[in-house]
Amino acid sequence: MTRSVAFSLAVATALAQNPVPGQFQSQQPETVIRINVNLVQMDAVVTDAKGKHVNDLTADDFEILQDGKPQQITNFSYIDTTPGVPAAAPAPHPVSKKGARVPPPPPTMLKPSQVRRTVAVVVDDLALSADSVARIRGALKKFVDTEVEPGDMVAIVRTSAGMGALQQFTTDKRILYAAIDHIKYNGLGRVGLSSFAPLGSGGNNAAEQERNSIMTSGSLAAIRYVIDGLRDLPGRKSMMLFSENIQLFHHNDIDPRVMDSLDRLLDAAGRSSVVIYSIDPRGVQTTNLTAADDTRGMSARKLARVPMQRSAQIFRSQDGLVRLADQTGGLFLYNNNDIGGEIRKVMDDSEGYYLLAYHPDARTFDPRTGQAKFHKLEVRVKREGLKVRYRSGFFGNSDRFQTQVAQTPQALIAHALNSPFSSGQIHMRLTGLFSYDPKTGPYLSTMLHIDARDLSFQSEPDGHHKTVLDLVAVTFDENGNAEDRTSESHTIDLADAAYQRALTNGILYNVHHPVKKPGPYQMRVAVCDPNADTVGSASQFVEVPDVSKGRLTLSSLLIREDDETNPNSAAGAAAGKTGAPAQTDQNPNGSPAMRIFRPGHEIIYAYQVLNAEVSGKPDLQVQTRIFRDGDQIYEGKPMPLTLSAKSDPKNLLGGGAMRLGPNMKPGDYVLQVIVTDKANGRNQSAAQSMDFEVE
Repeated sequence: MTRSVAFSLAVATALAQNPVPGQFQSQQPETVIRINVNLVQMDAVVTDAKGKHVNDLTADDFEILQDGKPQQITNFSYIDTTPGVPAAAPAPHPVSKKGARVPPPPPTMLKPSQVRRTVAVVVDDLALSADSVARIRGALKKFVDTEVEPGDMVAIVRTSAGMGALQQFTTDKRILYAAIDHIKYNGLGRVGLSSFAPLGSGGNNAAEQERNSIMTSGSLAAIRYVIDGLRDLPGRKSMMLFSENIQLFHHNDIDPRVMDSLDRLLDAAGRSSVVIYSIDPRGVQTTNLTAADDTRGMSARKLARVPMQRSAQIFRSQDGLVRLADQTGGLFLYNNNDIGGEIRKVMDDSEGYYLLAYHPDARTFDPRTGQAKFHKLEVRVKREGLKVRYRSGFFGNSDRFQTQVAQTPQALIAHALNSPFSSGQIHMRLTGLFSYDPKTGPYLSTMLHIDARDLSFQSEPDGHHKTVLDLVAVTFDENGNAEDRTSESHTIDLADAAYQRALTNGILYNVHHPVKKPGPYQMRVAVCDPNADTVGSASQFVEVPDVSKGRLTLSSLLIREDDETNPNSAAGAAAGKTGAPAQTDQNPNGSPAMRIFRPGHEIIYAYQVLNAEVSGKPDLQVQTRIFRDGDQIYEGKPMPLTLSAKSDPKNLLGGGAMRLGPNMKPGDYVLQVIVTDKANGRNQSAAQSMDFEVE
């Protein structure tokens, strides 16, 4: 099924820089909650006395009231999110015949249409005690092991950090484990080492109250940032919020700053169809005196009141958690030492929901500036013995009246880069490949496939078509800090024939993005069309290994369809045909950016091998594996890596070719390449993988 191919560095460079443009296929979101002048659409969960979901109701079983006035239900459906087939138990980690651990299979990539559940786990580390942090880490690792199933997209976010490399939505459990490991006690937060400050450690003065108010608003703003990014994802999204303190009152006086932040968060949750499940991880708490309390000089009467005061302190700290869950249709989970059990309740509660809509009165929305009025919603179920959970209301601003980004290229790009998700009017696909240059160090060869139909081309007198693209690429570290930035502007000038092909096939754009230091990154790229004030963005998780440590390392895999008639293909280049421009009339899907292949066709792949054994002759073996939907369907025999006589052991180039079977089923696949260095008994292995599709 595979054959070895000797590559030159020039061939790999040509493959990376001159791939054939591919065709963009858009996906439209479904069941997104809408709030506008014509329609208010909301979701609701109905349970029986035992807490089990009820899914056999009709529109006649419901009643909706806005500000106390009944509304006519115009749209109704039940959305079932349960999997059609139970998830298989995770396979044990493969072990070779000699007992050595084999690289794990690569994660399965999901298309938007394949996403079953979207779960945002928000850890409010600004309001967690040291005791709770350790238990949350353990519970979340068990959650990833046992509760995350095929079709689930999960992100683990800390309120003290931005949307960095480890906070993205993913199916890759390795990224989720790494994000969990980064959850640590924040000594600068608003909660101490334990739930209660010891007696005698100082009072709750005005300065401390002000600090807590500001930090609570900061936590709510971080949560709202994630919610806003979820708006255009399909379906009903779940958010698990771990926090010990979202306090709305101080000495019975409401905190206006916190309440305003919370109300705006609730409105955003309604528009984004996000249900919040707030979890107080403290479990069952003792309010009695402890050894840490300094009771010297305190009267017996004052000491007797401590348990009551601490109980009131717990209730005050939970006010915001209760409100977030209650008014988004979620659950507030507390007084349970089994955090894992609380997480299971959240996942079980996500099995389905009703989608209800009505036409609001025209006076509900006012496009004029000023404070929008909050409209209270109430949903009733006419069948006795049932309980319904729903959103409490919304602000009288239509989605189309939301604040718009300033229409300048710089502002559009900045907004797109700071969004936690891909967005915008210019549709594009991002493929970032890690590579290494011995002179300049690590870099990302970033290929963008851009839908040319989204660009504003100007027709020139000579028949050419021109447009300008402003592009910014940024790599964000695990804490959301921008590490490296590449900016450039490019004029695209196409003759009419090339322009027509671009409208059909799209445009491929390659960006050389240096990376100064190793680590996990989220790469975000924003493209702006300054003539039309439109923007698009895309992001991808990339890991840059530390080549300086001398361990065997592979670059990313570059895959494309082989075409011996194309002088830029590997076979054509091996025959001495190099330097010709890319042909836009070849199969557009066969490029490294798209990787959509047909059964019976041959594909080629290339990669760098870094830090092979240098003392003596290199002895490298290569093995390939192919996975479909996470299951291994092919495993090749280990083969020696073919090298040229002048190869640099520190920077070798490998590759191969593979003919897809004529009866290969359509679907999503992953190619994995494993290289083992056997020179001088070193026996080190490194692996890389890349997804592709068979149509």
